Amino acid sequence: MNDTVVVTSRSFSSGERDLVDTLDRAGLRVVRCPADHDLRTLQPHLAHAVGWIAGTGPVMAEHLQAAPALKVLARYGVGVDAVDLDAAAAGGVVVTNTPGANSEAVAEHTIALLMAALRSVAAGDAMVRRGDWSVIRGRQLSGSVVGVVGFGRVGRGTARQCAALGCDVLVHDPYLPEREIAEDGHTPVPLQRLRTACDVVALHAPGGAVLIDAAWLEDCRPSQLVVNTARADLVDEGAVAMALREGRLFGYAADSLQTEADQDGTSPLLAPDLRAQVTVTPHLGGQTTQAIDRMGEAAVADVLAVLSGRPAHHPVDLPVTARGKES
Repeated sequence: MNDTVVVTSRSFSSGERDLVDTLDRAGLRVVRCPADHDLRTLQPHLAHAVGWIAGTGPVMAEHLQAAPALKVLARYGVGVDAVDLDAAAAGGVVVTNTPGANSEAVAEHTIALLMAALRSVAAGDAMVRRGDWSVIRGRQLSGSVVGVVGFGRVGRGTARQCAALGCDVLVHDPYLPEREIAEDGHTPVPLQRLRTACDVVALHAPGGAVLIDAAWLEDCRPSQLVVNTARADLVDEGAVAMALREGRLFGYAADSLQTEADQDGTSPLLAPDLRAQVTVTPHLGGQTTQAIDRMGEAAVADVLAVLSGRPAHHPVDLPVTARGKES
């Protein structure tokens, strides 16, 4: 067999497992291509591809039309917003993802950001490097009330770890029965209550709607820390910057910013005067060796399953209308 698997994920097989070798031993030829999915670059490789392990770049109808032999598109990660699922269904392409592979890693990173912000880790490090050994008084996490918005895999992991560290955990998730949250040992609450009741609020909701806005910041505790390892668009960054300056919010920590695509540091949260109150990392949440291995293993397992005529382990539901067109 000399079938091609195109790989456009930057971190694929960069952990401890040699997953390229796994595909090689299965008789598949691995071709690495740019993560931006430039069609002109991909086209000659997609022409012979039976599998595609894709990162976050867009997968449009034009990409799929350029891959007439493609049987499986394995999204290396969870989100499939950038994939044209209608086109995939119409072309008979199985789409998969890797749910849960990096959930614990992101939950741990949430705790890392939370701790770093409460104890001024980044600011303290910068001070020492300047020769300044002044004391910054921080806050302890134990005994705090932590609000978790979104109780999926990552939200559950964050809630579990906060509870283990001695926090009272309140959870808001409008899509889950309150009974399910209570069975995990946490208190289900309306979103409004998190504004005034919580010392820390951890965001794990899907994007698309601003949660931390001017109204939230008018009501919340001045001692509140907001941690966002979900989507940048959950937060009004300008309103948060103003609240930090006015002493209406203790701090903000995040793994992404709305302006990151510009690469020019234009976010109001990156202003020099907010350096001690804002902690930001460049999408490090899922970047652990173990998570990279798990995502890669899941993607490879589904590619091999589909190419062998077996059902995928983590198929993505395709649009009914598209499936109808195919039939």
